Amino acid sequence: MSEPTWLPPEEEPWALSLVVRVERDAPPAHTDVLVSAARAVVALLVDERTTDPEGAFHDAVARWRGQRIRKIGRRARGSRWERTADLPHVEARSGSAQVRAFAPHPRDDAPTVLRDLQVGGLELTDPDPPLRDHGQSATRPPRQPVLTVRLAPGVAMSTGKAVAQVGHAAQLALERLDRAAVAAWLAGAEPDVATGLAVVVVQGAPVLPASRRVDVRDAGYTEVAPGTVTVSAGFE
Repeated sequence: MSEPTWLPPEEEPWALSLVVRVERDAPPAHTDVLVSAARAVVALLVDERTTDPEGAFHDAVARWRGQRIRKIGRRARGSRWERTADLPHVEARSGSAQVRAFAPHPRDDAPTVLRDLQVGGLELTDPDPPLRDHGQSATRPPRQPVLTVRLAPGVAMSTGKAVAQVGHAAQLALERLDRAAVAAWLAGAEPDVATGLAVVVVQGAPVLPASRRVDVRDAGYTEVAPGTVTVSAGFE
């Protein structure tokens, strides 16, 4: 996990909520959701409301980053999805998916509109044949960085669990990978990081050396054993 080297006692753990829109008659594709989750996390972290010391997200993000970094995947449809728009957020899209990211909050005291949303049990699928790689259209400059997020083979995760893990990988990539590559990656998404950020999500073992990738090692609270590497990410 993206924990700092020092960790103060957690009297009140905080978490960042990612809400997936899942309408009953038109559920999104699994990979679209994961790409949207990665974009949503990065979009929130680079948003002026986070980077500006006076911004609406700044203090909450700073407190959250000072603890063990937690993300919670939630789902909503219909009026419940519409009500989430009343909270400050960023919304990311990819293909059939919409994901909203909200300012971090106390894990056990989320805003009411989020607290009432279902957390577990989100299982989505992809169409057959698989979706085309996101962010690699014919109009994209060939040298522009693309973040490839690799889901570890043999590690079974629900879509809801994978949302948090992929979002975490995108955050680690933003914060830890080569600064020039990250800057070019963000620049290529302008003017809208939430829809234009080049992200590919695939199944497979890492292909980059450890110095050029980030790995997400899960704390083991849900679905997987503690210490399991769930995903890796790098600019391939």
